[in-house]
Amino acid sequence: MILRFIFSFFGGIFSMLTLGAGMAALSLGAIFYMYGKNLPTYETLANYQPKTISRVYSGEGQVIDEFAEERRLFTPAEEIPDIVKQAFISAEDKNFYTHEGYDIRAIGAALLEAVVSRGENLRGASTITQQVAKNFLLDGSITIERKVQELILAPRLEATLGKEGVLELYLNEIDLGYRSFGVTAAARTYFNKSLFELSPAEAAFLAVHPKAPYSYRPVRNRDAALARRNEILREMHENGYIDDTELAVALADPMRTVQGGDFPSYQSERPDRDYFTAAIVNEVEDLFPDSDMDSAGLSIRATVDEELQAAAREALQRQLETYDRGIGRWRGTGLTIPVEMLTDEEQWRGALRSAPIIRTILLENQWFPAVVLEVGDDKIRMGIEGWVVGDDEPIVPRRDIEWISGNFAENFNAGDVVHVRRMTQDTDGAFVRWTLRQVPEVQGAFMAMDVNTGRVLAMQGGFGYEIRISELNRAYAQRQPGSAFKPFVFAAALDSGYTPATVVVDAPIEVSAGGEIWRPQNYSNQFYGPTPLRTGIEQSRNVMTVRLAQEVGMRVIAEYAERFGVYDNMTAFLSAALGSEETTLYRLVAAYAMFANGGERVEPTLVDRVQDRYGDTIYRHDQRVCVECSDANLEQGRGPLIVSDRERVINAVTAYQLTSMLEGVVIRGTARGAVNLPVPIAGKTGTTNDEKDAWFVGFSSNIVAGCYIGFDTPRPMGRGASGGGICAPVFNAFMETAIAKYGGGAFAVPDECMFINIDRFTGARLPDGASGGNVVRECFRMGEEPIFGITFDGGFAMAADLPLFDEARPHGAVSVTTADGVTATINSNASFGSLSSGGLY
Repeated sequence: MILRFIFSFFGGIFSMLTLGAGMAALSLGAIFYMYGKNLPTYETLANYQPKTISRVYSGEGQVIDEFAEERRLFTPAEEIPDIVKQAFISAEDKNFYTHEGYDIRAIGAALLEAVVSRGENLRGASTITQQVAKNFLLDGSITIERKVQELILAPRLEATLGKEGVLELYLNEIDLGYRSFGVTAAARTYFNKSLFELSPAEAAFLAVHPKAPYSYRPVRNRDAALARRNEILREMHENGYIDDTELAVALADPMRTVQGGDFPSYQSERPDRDYFTAAIVNEVEDLFPDSDMDSAGLSIRATVDEELQAAAREALQRQLETYDRGIGRWRGTGLTIPVEMLTDEEQWRGALRSAPIIRTILLENQWFPAVVLEVGDDKIRMGIEGWVVGDDEPIVPRRDIEWISGNFAENFNAGDVVHVRRMTQDTDGAFVRWTLRQVPEVQGAFMAMDVNTGRVLAMQGGFGYEIRISELNRAYAQRQPGSAFKPFVFAAALDSGYTPATVVVDAPIEVSAGGEIWRPQNYSNQFYGPTPLRTGIEQSRNVMTVRLAQEVGMRVIAEYAERFGVYDNMTAFLSAALGSEETTLYRLVAAYAMFANGGERVEPTLVDRVQDRYGDTIYRHDQRVCVECSDANLEQGRGPLIVSDRERVINAVTAYQLTSMLEGVVIRGTARGAVNLPVPIAGKTGTTNDEKDAWFVGFSSNIVAGCYIGFDTPRPMGRGASGGGICAPVFNAFMETAIAKYGGGAFAVPDECMFINIDRFTGARLPDGASGGNVVRECFRMGEEPIFGITFDGGFAMAADLPLFDEARPHGAVSVTTADGVTATINSNASFGSLSSGGLY
């Protein structure tokens, strides 16, 4: 009876326990079912791509710019060093490699501690996998529902991604302070190091931040950060990741950081954003319209040559400042600080720091923002950004403004925000005095590229680049090229059967269009009679260019301009032969490159190559094939054969003839005296009406470069502000650096060239042994019999008493041999009905 009672008692208890466990299991199952019904799709994490920094690299592999919405550098799990993984695992989830997504022991320990402390000590028990589920798939709220969902999702995530996949997401996504997302970006932010350069102490310091990324700053919260770092190091030792010696060394590490001034900032080592790197964004977005530079994680190899970029910036800035100071007028920045703030140094310094003023100008020395504190008769006292007591006295003396009309009192007021820089000795760099500077009102652009590949080596789009203050890149601005367009008129003529010795009349003409009379003039306001094409382009004769355009036909010239990419759809107005239609410096320089390389098409680019976040190349500009690059038996001294299938834009002889004529522009034409370089240079000046725009585009055998200068809102720059006067010197200064680095040589002569001595003043044939300043050895096409003694007038009436070298040709057509070696007829004059003046530029 007693035994039956015992069995009955314990059987009842067992039944109750079994029933209770079953009910608990059912209840728990119901809870998990209820909370697991509408969980997000976790399989998408297998293809997750976090927002990652896009980086721009120079040709030497140096980072020159970054574009980021979140400062994150994605690093695959296999490329993250073990010591970094071990630090985070020790700090956040020491059983990471053994649990199945959630850690029952950690959860139990957390519950026990909460019960024992009666709720005073509450600590999380989330695994790294649960944190990934929370950060990527859930809303981050602190609720029981969210915790249950984490527990449901965690095993599923590990089944889908594996341990290393989960860890990869975690270490690349987590915010580690200072807006640095992921361990790679944080290593740069705190230590200016790569992950592989981190010591155990530095890796442990990164692992301090996941739970409170902005509570352990290395300077402000140094003691707390050190204490937490040391806890993690001891945990790493306990887990067997570091030995006794490594622990001792790590604990003794004083925690040196960028923020503490122990390492240079990664940001400070990177150049300021400039016109070139800003322009890359547009080019990459055109290549990949569905990609966002700020989050795509692209690696972009730029074409920029940093040495040439610096040379372009300095050459343009120096010329713009020289022109501006020549005007003798002080404009300043237009910014002021209230006078009442000037007596409180903290106030005026704060106001100056927030002033929207360009801070990236380095012409001669760095330009600093400053405020006028006191105006005297013979000096002004400045408050200079970054100036400290003991530095050079912030005084500008009266002699510094001798270039300005008026005195200090007439030009300056207390509170004016200005630029200043240190004036130093050229010999030893010793300080002389502070000097006032101002950003010129006149602006411009400069660009240089390789004539064979189209690689843009330098681009300066204005005096100074500053985000949200001065971002306009004038290399892309639409302006009238003036006479810089004339080479395309002459190219069309040369390809149509004319030669450099062909004579065209330079005499007054009138064009009636739209009810108005247009009378084009030469820059000198004189006329020179019958003139060979060579001399016409060397001296930039407007009137004979218009007559030549009438002979060739503006529709032919428009087709040439479009073929070269100068315009997309050029109108056939006769005045367009003088550059009245707007184009960009970017397009014009690229077009001149095709003269320099013998007439083959090149496409300008700022980007050599683009790789995605995984390192796969998704764009390459140079599509040429190197046939012999892998041939180990290539004979010494011979370069490998590179095969190119580039389109031919113009005949090679035409390209050489025009190049030779443009050499004459530099030697004895409108650029003479302004360009003086040790290698052959060809180029063309351009000056629009009333000197509103000035141009020079020129090239050596391997580099083409162009300069444009003018006011953003066009207005006259003054007599003498011509392309040869203010743009050619910029080209010359830049090319001194370019030639020193890349050299240059004679322009390649096509095999089809036949050379004949010509009188450049008359176009007459001279004996083979002729010599003198009037003799030019001119290239004619092989087998082509040059036509001498014919003068073209374009069909315009001329004054009877104009002195002519030879009789003007009749209005009928003339048969000539074309660039293709066949007989063709130079067209009769175009009708005026299809032409319009458009203005003279």
